[in-house]
Amino acid sequence: MKIAYLVNQYPKVSHSFIRREILALERQGFEVQRIAVRGWDAELVDGEDLRERDRTRYVLQRGMASLLVASVRMLVASPMRFLHALWLALAMGRRADRPWPFHLIYLAEACRIVPWLSRFGARHLHAHFGTNSAEVAMLATTLGGPPYSFTVHGPEEFDKPEFLRIKDKISRSAFVVAISSFGRSQLFRWADYVDWPKVHVVHCGIEPVFHSVPAVPIPAAPRVVCVGRLCEQKGQLLLVNAISQLARKGIEIELVLAGDGEMRAELDALIVQHRLQSQVRITGWISSDQVREEILAARALVLPSFAEGLPVVIMEAMALRRPVLSTYVAGIPELVQPGENGWLFPAGDVDALVAVLEEFLATPVAVLDAMGAAGYQRVLERHSADIEAAKLARLFRAGQTAAAAASEPVSTSLLLAPERME
Repeated sequence: MKIAYLVNQYPKVSHSFIRREILALERQGFEVQRIAVRGWDAELVDGEDLRERDRTRYVLQRGMASLLVASVRMLVASPMRFLHALWLALAMGRRADRPWPFHLIYLAEACRIVPWLSRFGARHLHAHFGTNSAEVAMLATTLGGPPYSFTVHGPEEFDKPEFLRIKDKISRSAFVVAISSFGRSQLFRWADYVDWPKVHVVHCGIEPVFHSVPAVPIPAAPRVVCVGRLCEQKGQLLLVNAISQLARKGIEIELVLAGDGEMRAELDALIVQHRLQSQVRITGWISSDQVREEILAARALVLPSFAEGLPVVIMEAMALRRPVLSTYVAGIPELVQPGENGWLFPAGDVDALVAVLEEFLATPVAVLDAMGAAGYQRVLERHSADIEAAKLARLFRAGQTAAAAASEPVSTSLLLAPERME
């Protein structure tokens, strides 16, 4: 079965879970066409991401003129479908997070990809994130493309579901994927009850390269690592303040902030303000292999997030047998079990974070090893890339069977005009 994946930006350093999902589906026998709106000039450090970039088609690579040409072709080839999609795009722009001109661009992007899908022979289109990529997929289906589905991660979709018109996207989809039970509950809030059966939980998966690594003993150094984009929702500023409090108490601790992002300068300034240059290190963007090495060099992963879906890095840390310290946010408590494989604390509470770090640092290494082993077993049971891809595969096949029973052949003679591959 041939399917297509649509992502706003692919590949991307923080979206390695999408790459894992695609590769796992290919191991299951699917042919996957990668389509991204943008991302060909993004900074990449991972060799696998570089290979994926060469396999991806980019909607905006030829600029806006290509979208105009694609729209005119679609209007000539299928005027009724185009007008229906135009009406839908304008409707999506009412009370939206972005004004209606953006939605006309999404329509043009859909016009651009429909011929690609047709030439490839895609029988299904799957988008990641319920934002603009899901809307482009919905419009592509309206223009005569294959049925679509999308995966919702959060927290953006949960912050503004009405402005993103999540209800409409669910209603028109073949199915929707949530990455946690919490995520499914949030979609239930905004979907019509009749559409609840469309919403399925499929976890993000971990590649064998993580869980097949031989057990590495907990290091002697009192080091913790925080992996993620340096941004407000991840709570790194709170974490640096907590480290400062521990330093004033004379408690030895090292912190590695693995990642980069828009709050880098602010974090650098806070580290200098608290004179923590010898205790806190920021790595900048690093590859998946380097992330793995940073986790193995630490006693635990700490993630003081204010908003999340279900962070893949928690799964990676557990697969590497490291305890996790994180917040009671979104799907995190579905994986992190206090006293068994980690600690949980209230988001935004620096005193609670300091107390948890103190308790963690006082915990014997043998206990931390046991917690790491418990986390390893839990993540294997719930987050195998191949097992989760098999769930998606069943949804794709079931959706295709239903679509085949309900659809009629569509003429695409004009859309199949030759076009040079980018």
